Amino acid sequence: MKKTLLSVTVLLLLVTGVAAQRSDVVDRIIELGRTDNRTMHHLDVISNRFGGRLVGSDAYENAALWCASEFRKWGMEVIMDEAGSVPVGFNRGPWFGRLLAENGMVLHFATPSYTSGTKGLQRGHVLIEPKNQAEFNSMKGALKGAWVLIGGKNDGWPIDWSTKADSARAEIIAYNDSIGAINREILRENYSNRNAPPKELIPLKQEPALFYRQMCEAGILGVIQSSSVPIRALYDRKNLDKITFETLPEVCDIKLDESQFAVIEKMAAERRSFLLEFDIRNHFKPGPVKYHNVIGVIKGTRYPDEYVMLGGHLDAYDVATGGVDDGSGVTPALEAARLIMAAGGKPKRTILVCLWAAEEFGLLGSKHWVEANKDKLPKISNYFNRDGGPTVATGLSVPDAMYDDFRKICEPLSSINPDFPFTLTKNTNPPRPRPTTAGGSDHAHFAINGVPTLSFDTPDVKGYNFSYQEIWHTENDLYTKSIPEYQEHTSVVQAVVVYGLANLDHLLSRKGLYLEESSK
Repeated sequence: MKKTLLSVTVLLLLVTGVAAQRSDVVDRIIELGRTDNRTMHHLDVISNRFGGRLVGSDAYENAALWCASEFRKWGMEVIMDEAGSVPVGFNRGPWFGRLLAENGMVLHFATPSYTSGTKGLQRGHVLIEPKNQAEFNSMKGALKGAWVLIGGKNDGWPIDWSTKADSARAEIIAYNDSIGAINREILRENYSNRNAPPKELIPLKQEPALFYRQMCEAGILGVIQSSSVPIRALYDRKNLDKITFETLPEVCDIKLDESQFAVIEKMAAERRSFLLEFDIRNHFKPGPVKYHNVIGVIKGTRYPDEYVMLGGHLDAYDVATGGVDDGSGVTPALEAARLIMAAGGKPKRTILVCLWAAEEFGLLGSKHWVEANKDKLPKISNYFNRDGGPTVATGLSVPDAMYDDFRKICEPLSSINPDFPFTLTKNTNPPRPRPTTAGGSDHAHFAINGVPTLSFDTPDVKGYNFSYQEIWHTENDLYTKSIPEYQEHTSVVQAVVVYGLANLDHLLSRKGLYLEESSK
C-alpha cells in the first residue's frame, strides 16, 4: 500500500513538474516577445537587404540561405527542400526613364519580371502603334529606334511574345483586313446615299501590340502601356517554362503611369518633336536555377512523427521588396520559432516552420512538399498559414471538437497586451466540403488533403487604414507598409498557440472540419 501511494505521489510530482515547465516556457515566450521582439528585424533583412525575392533570383537564394542560417543559429534542424527550378534566372537592377522635351519629366514606370531591359541608356522617338496593315505599312520605316505606345491597360502581365501569340495576332490582322474591305464598301455606299440613314461600320478586333512581331523586326526599342497607380508588375508566366537563355525577349515591356502616358500619347498624336530615354537593368542568368523551401524543425520529444506547422511564402515579386506579400507572413513565423527556442521550448511533437518557395508562381513549393510527404498529412494537427498582410492575430474560430484544446492553449493570450484581447469562438456552421482545387495561398494543397488549416482572425484593430489591395503585387509592397506592433504581437500569439498544440497529448480532432466523403 505504501509503495502504491509513493508511486502515485511521484507520478503527480512528475506531471506537476512537466506542467510547470510548459507554463514557464509560455511565460518566457511572452516575456521575450515583449522585451526582445525581433520580427521587424527579420523583415528588414529579407525585404531591404535582399529585396524582391523572385524564385530564380539571387535575392531569393540569399534570403533562403540566411533564413536557414538563422534557424541553425537558434538550435533548429533545417531542411532545404528542393521544390523545383526555372529554366533561366532573373535579377532586377535599377531602372530610370525620362521625357526629353521643353517641359521634360522623370517617368514613373515598371517592367514585369523575366522581360528585357535596355542595352544601356537608350533614347528614341515615340510612335502610336498601328491598328491595321495600312497603318503599319505607312509607318514601317519610322519604327526603327522608336518607343511604341500600345493600347489596353496594364494588368501586370507582359505582352506575350511567343510563336503561339504571333499566330493569334496574325489571325486578328487578317480578320481586321477583311472587315476593313467591307467597311470601305459601307463608306462608299453611305456616301452614295447621303440622304439616307448611314449604315454602321463593323468594329475591328482590338488587341494591344497587334503588330508586335513586325514592330520588333522593324527595330523598335520597346512597347509602352498605360498603367494605373500603384503600378503592378508580375512575370512572364506564359513563356517562363519554355524560355531558354538563347530565346530571351529582346525588347522592353514598359508599364507607365497612366497620367504620364496620357500626356505622351497626346504629344505623339500631335506629332510634336520629343524623345524618351530609358535605362532598365534587367538581367538573366543561365539555368536551370533551382529553388528550395526552407523548413526549420523543432524536433518533438515524445511524438516526433506528429506535427504542428506554420509559415508563409518566402518568395515575392521584385518590383518592390515583398515587405507585405509575404514578408508579413514569414517573419512572424521566424520570430515564433526563435521565441520558442530562446524560451527553452521542448515540444512533445515536431514543429515545422515552413518558408515556401514559388507561391507567386502557382503555390509550387507547398504543392511539392504535400505531394512528397503524403504519409505525414494524417499526422498534422494544423497548418497555420499567414499571407494576408500585417494585421494582428486576435482570435480563432474552431470546430466544437477542437474547442476545449484551444481554450486551454489560448488562455494566456488575453493578458499579453490589453490592446489586442484574444477571442476564441466555436464555429457553429456545418462542416464544409473539402476543397478540390487549389487557390489563394499555401494552405490550399493541405486543405485539399484534409489537413486542418485554421487561421487566425486578423483585423485592423487600431484603424491604420491598411489596404492589402493597394499593395498586393505592386511597387508599394515595401517594409514601411508593415505595422510593427501588429507583426510583433502576432509572432507571440503564433509561438504560444503552436507550442501549445505541439504539447497536447493528442492530435487535434478533425471532427466537424470537413464533410466526410460518404456524406457528400
